[in-house]
Amino acid sequence: MNISLEWSLKELYPSFQSEEFKKDYEDAKNYIEEMKAWAENNFNNRSKPVEKIENFIHMQNDFSRYYNLLEYARLIISVDTVNGEAAKWLDLLEEMFSELTSPVVLFQNFLREMPNLDVLMNSSRLLQEHSFVLKEMQGKAEYLLSREEEVLLAKLQTTGSQAWEKMKEQLTGTLMVEVGEGEEKYPLTVIRNNAYEEDGELRKKSYEAELEAYKKIDKAAAFALNSIKGEVLSTCRLKGYQSPLEMTLLNARLDRDILEALLSAIRDSLPMFRRYFRKKAQMLGHEGGLPFYDLFAPLGRSDKKYSYDEASDFVIRHFTSFNPRLGQLAQRAIEGSWVDVSPREGKRGGAFCSNIHPIGQSRIMLNFTGSFNDVLTLAHELGHGYHGDCLVRETYLNSNYSMPIAETASTLCETIVAQGALKSAEPEEALNILENDISGAAQVIVDIYSRFLFEDRLFQNRKEGVLSVCELKELMLEAQKEAYGDGLDFNFLHPYMWICKPHYYDASYNYYNFPYAYGLLFAKGLYGIYEREGQAFTDRLDRMLAATGKNNLRDAAKLCGIDVGEPTFWKESLKVIERDIDKFTNM
Repeated sequence: MNISLEWSLKELYPSFQSEEFKKDYEDAKNYIEEMKAWAENNFNNRSKPVEKIENFIHMQNDFSRYYNLLEYARLIISVDTVNGEAAKWLDLLEEMFSELTSPVVLFQNFLREMPNLDVLMNSSRLLQEHSFVLKEMQGKAEYLLSREEEVLLAKLQTTGSQAWEKMKEQLTGTLMVEVGEGEEKYPLTVIRNNAYEEDGELRKKSYEAELEAYKKIDKAAAFALNSIKGEVLSTCRLKGYQSPLEMTLLNARLDRDILEALLSAIRDSLPMFRRYFRKKAQMLGHEGGLPFYDLFAPLGRSDKKYSYDEASDFVIRHFTSFNPRLGQLAQRAIEGSWVDVSPREGKRGGAFCSNIHPIGQSRIMLNFTGSFNDVLTLAHELGHGYHGDCLVRETYLNSNYSMPIAETASTLCETIVAQGALKSAEPEEALNILENDISGAAQVIVDIYSRFLFEDRLFQNRKEGVLSVCELKELMLEAQKEAYGDGLDFNFLHPYMWICKPHYYDASYNYYNFPYAYGLLFAKGLYGIYEREGQAFTDRLDRMLAATGKNNLRDAAKLCGIDVGEPTFWKESLKVIERDIDKFTNM
């Protein structure tokens, strides 16, 4: 397979200087002004409500093609955090797109004044098609400030939280780490990936070097984090939300009882994960708990290092066995240069998938070094791409799904690949795959729970003032101790996890932690249905994914016969992981 290791962005624009980019930039600017003027002239009275709502739906869906401008700048920055031209354009674009706040606020206020919205929707096919989004916008109007205040807030965020987030990404993207005095320096992403290496001494040295390197940027990162969380708290207070968590749940389309059922099941599961950590520590020669630097240490025989070609073939083959359409999507993404593969200086850490609805494609960023975990990450991000592909026939307004469901297709795809690999593995390799799968689940349940505790307490403490680096480190250590318990060696924790996890720095995605746990356990439940029903289930899964932009989480789950408000569902999903832990601890 002839595969490029860098993604292609020419499907968006050839360059910032291209005629295509310049034309779309000017057209978008003019369109925004037209939308603002139209909203001013039409949403100042209640006449012809159906016609006005239809027109504005058409305008919003039509305007969506200009989001390609933002995507182009953001994607370039993600792999080249010091690209000055991209940074300049991103600032200009964010400022320009903030002008959309005015017509959208007018539209929401117009909807708020429509007590008979249900009756109006019954008279229009277009309104019926967008009924969920319209009702959601009407409900959220309760938390709106005045139009002038909303516009001002959107503009201030471009030089506030969004600017702090970019600065932090540049800090971590350009941080070079020296492993051992006088040794060669490596990008932070490479050092963090050493956590998966077989060489135990390398894992420990890399962990120590990583923590030492953060000292170079911790004060700046702490300042950014305090500024972002302070802005969020101020925004919540102004808008009338009881807390950032309440705002997050509303945006996530998740009822509080579902979150409580999920967290309750997670807390009940912690002892079994601690049993796993202690067993792994024992197998690695440690007494008591597992040191943080060995959390991802491979077990079993793992001589296999995957080239990107091999990883791609592996993923495509197992995807195809689950659902040919999923396999085709993965092949199209890999062969079509949708993926930026390798770590390099200036590239941000981690991995992500950006679904670009206007062109019906996705772009995936990896930091691939050849471990089996990297293969699973490829599967995970392609799962996000598959979710986007299921939504391509939906309108733009009906394609925006919430955070928790966003992690479902991705986690399901990880499960497909891991289970497929287990079936053909030799005993030593099977141990490696099994333990890697449990390790991934432990991250998504236990570590995610620690991140939830940290962020919740960060918000509580930030109300009283700015937190120092020492205070942030202590909050993180407390959260890790509470979540991991005696599963970890308290002498070797990770006090700087608040720097290396980017989600803390996005003011629009607070608490981007529990959605991963939701996605994992929901995906385990879906995979259990697939095991019982086989290929017949995949069509139902595709329909559910296609409906995620126009349903809340409870109703979306019902399309697959699942009641997510029932604690039993989450506990049954956790039993799937417990069976694997029992198998592992009895080895």
